[in-house]
Amino acid sequence: MGICIGICAGFAVKQASAVNPNMPTVVIDAGHGGIDNGVQGIGTKTDEADINLAIARFLKGQFNAAGFNCVMTRTNEAGLYGDTSKGFKMRDMKKRKEIIENCNADMVISVHQNFCPLPSKRGGIVFFEKSSAASGALANKIQSELNALPQCKKPTGAMYGDYYMLKCTQSPSVIVECGFLSNAEEDKLLNDESYQRAVAYAIFKGAVSFFAQNN
Repeated sequence: MGICIGICAGFAVKQASAVNPNMPTVVIDAGHGGIDNGVQGIGTKTDEADINLAIARFLKGQFNAAGFNCVMTRTNEAGLYGDTSKGFKMRDMKKRKEIIENCNADMVISVHQNFCPLPSKRGGIVFFEKSSAASGALANKIQSELNALPQCKKPTGAMYGDYYMLKCTQSPSVIVECGFLSNAEEDKLLNDESYQRAVAYAIFKGAVSFFAQNN
């Protein structure tokens, strides 16, 4: 965690065993879950939902180790919709919003994986709500760290996104599409625990850099 100590810029680095009123609260949203598996790896056939949860868990550990208050919307393989009747997807999204509101989140990071008919497409992309300058700043910080990963073949920029999870809170929020499961090489990477941890750490570094500049 040596790099973390350098970039925390004023945040005490310590294990967070309880809510610390002096530290920000980060909500980590592992996308999909339950019968909503998301997309699937082109070669591995791994469900997006499982990769999202794995990266989210690593990310939570990194935030907790730096002393942040951290809440996960989804902590296991199940969805948040209650039952599978019609409208389950919206119930799932509203439950995530409820969690965000109840913990007074200072930041929301939603973890997803991408898919494209063009198999050569790859790389992490961060989305943010166009009307939120803070979300845009957060997205750019995280995007910069994802672009810095050695496995990044073609750096890209953060993008506007018209998504429920970006509109359900006034707090800075982003959707991080960590990579393309439609790309065979990236599919393998995203199923590798060491790479999942590296992606989580890139997200973490971007988020802490944002906090350091805005607090």
